Amino acid sequence: MAQGSLHDMFIDELRDTYDAEKQLTKALPKLAKAATSTDLRAAFEQHLQETRGQIERLAQVFESLGEKPRGKHCDGMAGIIEEGKSALEEDADEATMDALLIASAQRAEHYEMAAYGTLVSWATAMGHTEAAQLLQETLDEEKATDEKLTTLAEGGINQQAADLAHGGDQDEDDEPMAPTPARRKQTGAAAKATARSVSSRGPARKATTGARKR
Repeated sequence: MAQGSLHDMFIDELRDTYDAEKQLTKALPKLAKAATSTDLRAAFEQHLQETRGQIERLAQVFESLGEKPRGKHCDGMAGIIEEGKSALEEDADEATMDALLIASAQRAEHYEMAAYGTLVSWATAMGHTEAAQLLQETLDEEKATDEKLTTLAEGGINQQAADLAHGGDQDEDDEPMAPTPARRKQTGAAAKATARSVSSRGPARKATTGARKR
């Protein structure tokens, strides 16, 4: 086998991804603990269990290729996790913190989706059918997790954070203010005054008209 072949790059990428998943098993519990939304916390906890299964699945991929499962430090995932730690240190309200946690988690998901997409493509091209199938299972799980996080964000968390960002004030133009009893009284009085004014002008106009005729 030629040095630096696609097969070598494939094994190298597998080891990188193997390490990335192990890093996530340490990061996800911290995200779950920081989440205030029960649904978001449950999503993190569920994905932690999936991630452990994905590590086992990667071990099967290594074995199918006659390789020993071992990782190589993934600098990319380490950087994403470090950014996530910075988010946890932010002085933010609960809804905003949940929005930050989702953003951090989705960065990791998109990174993994890119990695697994490449691995599936390479495994398929080289005829590693079993490996391709196992990797596709994980890719599908990553996509499903990403969609779930998007649903949680767009289903209320982002809007709650946005409302708090603007003080929860409602634009006066969005909905007309309901008249209070005092306003109704003032409006009624104004209407009566206008009616009296019109009535008083009526005879004067008639008199002026008559004078012109004479």
